[in-house]
Amino acid sequence: MKESEFLGKLYSWHDSIERYLPWKENADGYQVWVSEIILQQTRVEQGTPYYLRFMQKWPTVSALAAASEDEILKMWEGLGYYSRARNMHAAAKQIVAIHNGQFPKNYEEILALKGIGPYTAAAISSFAFGGKHAVMDGNVMRVIARIYGIDSPIDKPAGRKAIQKEIDRLIDEKNPGRFNQAMMDFGALACKSANPFCQTCNFNDVCIAFKANLVSQLPVKAGKITKKTRYFHYLWLQRGDEIAIKRREKGDIWEGLYELPLIENQNSSLQIEEVIQFFKKINSAVSDQYIINHSSKLDRHVLTHLYLEATIYKIEGNFELFTNNTPYFFVPIENLDNFAFPKLLLRFLTANGHINR
Repeated sequence: MKESEFLGKLYSWHDSIERYLPWKENADGYQVWVSEIILQQTRVEQGTPYYLRFMQKWPTVSALAAASEDEILKMWEGLGYYSRARNMHAAAKQIVAIHNGQFPKNYEEILALKGIGPYTAAAISSFAFGGKHAVMDGNVMRVIARIYGIDSPIDKPAGRKAIQKEIDRLIDEKNPGRFNQAMMDFGALACKSANPFCQTCNFNDVCIAFKANLVSQLPVKAGKITKKTRYFHYLWLQRGDEIAIKRREKGDIWEGLYELPLIENQNSSLQIEEVIQFFKKINSAVSDQYIINHSSKLDRHVLTHLYLEATIYKIEGNFELFTNNTPYFFVPIENLDNFAFPKLLLRFLTANGHINR
């Protein structure tokens, strides 16, 4: 299939479905960057309101760089993969320090920013500045693997190289941004992972996977991620109208977000002896008199490499003796909405009326 034939089929489809995307109006580098970071692990429909709120609160790179991490994480709350937000904040500071607050136009300079890899750099470069760099995300790789019958695993160098060769040959050098957007949309909306629209697809007369009945088998992946399970036991420690919380530390999931005091063990149940040991660890003077008076098991939470089984326990006891060397502190329950919580806890707090959504 010639490049012109491929582009004709692709653009014919894309012209019929093209969606309104607010960050495409002016193709500003900063706006495209924010949208791409938000959409890395998020559907357009979910990510668009976040993008609009970001632009309203921080309309420039300098404004974003000047924000606090807590502010950014709170704005990001509910999107997941919070390292994206922290990296974006760090990159904004880079742009202010190195590029005088102006988003860089050069592909290599974009790639050098914190949290930006080849895919995101190619997207920003092509959408905002007309750079001739092909975007190769999961959607694009699936399209190419199926149409050209590439059966090398796409999560291995040989498979990625084979797909990269085809995509570099096909890219529209006159309008790489349009090409990249159309390819991404085609993979997301038509050539989907499950239940693709093969019968009405513009490519079904040339698609090797369709003609050979291999659509469900392509693309090939070498290995699946093995997920482990962690058991989180959160303690609801209420003192009058205040609740104990802490900020999660570096080196684990949800870095910088807030949570209830946590006991993690190797099973799905929690014994009162473990609660007592927890309090002795943070303050040896605390009484041994604690009662679990209620527990709420949360829905299983799924992360990329991880399953989380979580339960919240309401504990009765003496909570007056937290010391300054512990990470826990009390805040009014009515102020919980000022803190960014993981989605796992956010659902519980919202359902129980502690946070308004």
